[in-house]
Amino acid sequence: MTGIVDDITELLDLLPDRLSKFLKEAPNLNKLTEVVLDLGFPAEVRFQHTSKRLISLGEMTLADIQEVSKKVEPFNTDNRAGLERTLHRVSAIRNREGKIIGLTCRIGKAVFGTVEIIRDIIESGRNCLFLGPPGIGKTTILRETARVLADQCHKRVVVVDTSNEIAGEGDIPHPAIGFARRMQVPTPDKQHAVMIEAVENHMPEVIVVDEIGTEEETSAARTIAERGVQLVATAHGYHLDNLIKNPTLSDLVGGVQSVVLGDEEAKFRGTNKTVLERKSPPTFDVVIEVRSRDVFAIHSPAATFVDAILRDDPIEPEMRQRDIDGVITEQKEQEKQDQIEEMENQSDNLMVFVFG
Repeated sequence: MTGIVDDITELLDLLPDRLSKFLKEAPNLNKLTEVVLDLGFPAEVRFQHTSKRLISLGEMTLADIQEVSKKVEPFNTDNRAGLERTLHRVSAIRNREGKIIGLTCRIGKAVFGTVEIIRDIIESGRNCLFLGPPGIGKTTILRETARVLADQCHKRVVVVDTSNEIAGEGDIPHPAIGFARRMQVPTPDKQHAVMIEAVENHMPEVIVVDEIGTEEETSAARTIAERGVQLVATAHGYHLDNLIKNPTLSDLVGGVQSVVLGDEEAKFRGTNKTVLERKSPPTFDVVIEVRSRDVFAIHSPAATFVDAILRDDPIEPEMRQRDIDGVITEQKEQEKQDQIEEMENQSDNLMVFVFG
């Protein structure tokens, strides 16, 4: 079972009184993920699987938004701010004059036990990349990975924390990363430089970094991997083929190049003379698609899956799923699909007899 550490009241205390009081009395407060405040609109509260406009509390005024902003200022150059030694984050929307007219208040949670489903992979020393859309839980996984590798595997772990989202605001990192060290980044465009600085100055065995998204960061990731330091990172994207088709990030999985085959080779392969092939070994040995907080699709070794996708061959990642009791099951994706189809066929063939 996973344990959750959540100091949500500190974020609720930032909000206008009428909104804070309403949320503190909400029965499903533990599922709250975001509170959105926009000038001239009712507040929106977002939960794990739903959202709601609080029309009864009235529209957000400029005074409401300024009240919250002043409690968390200053905002960084990326329009983000945080609360000291918490994982909560407040992001601002500004008008053309630079005035804040909207806020997204995101609840940060430290969830312990999330990496048990993939613990064998992160402890193996292989470079691991997590893919998934925003809000799926990738950063939560990074926190727990840093803590487990530092505290339980006794490795030298450095977290490169660009927006202080992994280890929280302030100079003392949140306990969620354990004894891992944290390097803060002055501005988002310096993340790649701090990644290299971490390797050159602090002798880490593991580097943890969130949201690789530029060519400079992609290049820095390859440099780190080539120096024998384990790299655990995240990137946006639903599936591995999204990453392969992304010209900025494809180098993380070896990059793609167009190759012209000879007549005999093309005939042997049964393909056109011009084909796509992987340029180099992937930076990451394992790519894990985070399908949900409890469902993971594992592509290992990544090179094999990338090559298959480029050949248009079918792929079968290993699926790992955790049920409500924390029990973990493993199977190939095709096996899972076959089971679903079999259940559907049984349902279609079910005959109902009514006796009167």
